[in-house]
Amino acid sequence: MKYITSFLFFWYDFIIGDDWRNAAATLIAIGLTVAALSAGIAAYWIFPTVIGLYLVSLLKTT
Repeated sequence: MKYITSFLFFWYDFIIGDDWRNAAATLIAIGLTVAALSAGIAAYWIFPTVIGLYLVSLLKTT
């Protein structure tokens, strides 16, 4: 059981890391891209735009 717990904690720490907002922005960007693709919309621009906006917001807070 210790190995399973350690494995899951590693992936949680690797994905979430120090900033949960980074993981949330990535999941939102992926979700919006999938939703647009399902609707038949060209979605190549959604993911980079959302991540770019998130990075701009990080620059404003530091």
